[in-house]
Amino acid sequence: MKSHQSNIKKAKKYLNNNCCIGVPTETVYGLAANAYVDSAVKKIFKLKKRPKNNPLIVHYLSIDSLKKDCLINDKFMKLYKKFSPGPITYILKLKKNSKISKKVTNNHKNLAVRFPKHAIFKNLLKQLDYPLAAPSANIATKLSTVRAADVKEEFGNKIKYILDGGKCSIGIESTIISLVGKPTILRLGGLDVSEIQKTLGSKINVDINSKNKTAPGQSRLHYSPGIPLKMNVIKPENEEAFILIKKRKTKLKNYFYLSTKNNLNEAAKNLYSCLRKIKKKGYKSIAVEKIPDKGLGKAINDRLIRASKY
Repeated sequence: MKSHQSNIKKAKKYLNNNCCIGVPTETVYGLAANAYVDSAVKKIFKLKKRPKNNPLIVHYLSIDSLKKDCLINDKFMKLYKKFSPGPITYILKLKKNSKISKKVTNNHKNLAVRFPKHAIFKNLLKQLDYPLAAPSANIATKLSTVRAADVKEEFGNKIKYILDGGKCSIGIESTIISLVGKPTILRLGGLDVSEIQKTLGSKINVDINSKNKTAPGQSRLHYSPGIPLKMNVIKPENEEAFILIKKRKTKLKNYFYLSTKNNLNEAAKNLYSCLRKIKKKGYKSIAVEKIPDKGLGKAINDRLIRASKY
């Protein structure tokens, strides 16, 4: 734990100097900076090569710290009590006197907020007197990162520091729900939509391809390994990497498995690592077998559809 504490101290020092650093969350690694400081937020966009109209998610330790920046409503309270900290992001109305940088929201009046569950990230937030803007730690449109080594590979020496928190336990980004007006899912992610519906006691509108880019993860091309990818394949071409949901009795080198026994949670956790591994091995294309479109399978399919727009 001591080493964690000294690493957190180091991370805090960089953040206080308005630098961007890599941070671990339970979903994917984030590229974090002080959400109240324009110059710090600008560095996130520059490092990621992210379009300015694509808003950032801001991470808070608790409701108490959020109250300075956002208006809280009943639906939010219901979901917060049940699922936070965890893989859910809420879009809420910003308060007029909020100190959140306008660059975070692209001058919009709403803010995407999340309460991360990862112990090291929570510990870091405890040490800070500001929230952290932290989109996924990757170049825009590319694969998200689930290990500190992935972040290093992505940014090299352009990033000042990476707080290592091991491999992410969920492995895909948070589910995003807008609570401004009628509740609407804007991104599928690490929390199954049916769980959210159960808690709110009503069916929720899903709008994951909005042209307005009101939330991260809505770009047509996203999560891309940088090589062509086909979905719902029964038999791959020769020399093509083939991704399967569960292990098969074969020693073929071009077969890659997301889980041992058709487990969608395990598959989500291994998705980005698997795609990264295939790219590193030099394959020129990827085929993916049909992934069940239920539970976290829906979020996996969403990632693969966007990745296939190569």
